[in-house]
Amino acid sequence: MAALTENTNVVEKEGVLEQHPVAASASIFRGALCKIDADGYLDNCGAEAGSKFAGISEQRADNSSGADGDINCDVKTEGTYLLGGTGFAQADVGSVVYASDSGTITKTSAANLQVVGRIVGFVSSTQVYVKLGEEGTVLGS
Repeated sequence: MAALTENTNVVEKEGVLEQHPVAASASIFRGALCKIDADGYLDNCGAEAGSKFAGISEQRADNSSGADGDINCDVKTEGTYLLGGTGFAQADVGSVVYASDSGTITKTSAANLQVVGRIVGFVSSTQVYVKLGEEGTVLGS
């Protein structure tokens, strides 16, 4: 590519829903917290070096008998979602949360967990509203 010297049409990709190839042997449920693993494939969240949060699965994707990339899965990459964990309090609003597995968030940063977003609303000690990607940086950067 070179610097533009005239008007050009730029292809726009909607950032709210993205499709990713699924990792080998992965079984992803609709509503799962998902990561891009170190090899670039979508999988359930959980501790893994080099992985990044991808979003929340929009569909069931069963690649349990498949190879890397045999199927694709759509994930929601933006928005505010009611998510579950333990030990939440009103004072946690504004805190960054991490995915400890495909269905659980935690305020505790631990090795190789993916940043999900920031708490924007308290519901109970086990449920909070989380705005995806809210940690001061853009997801995937």
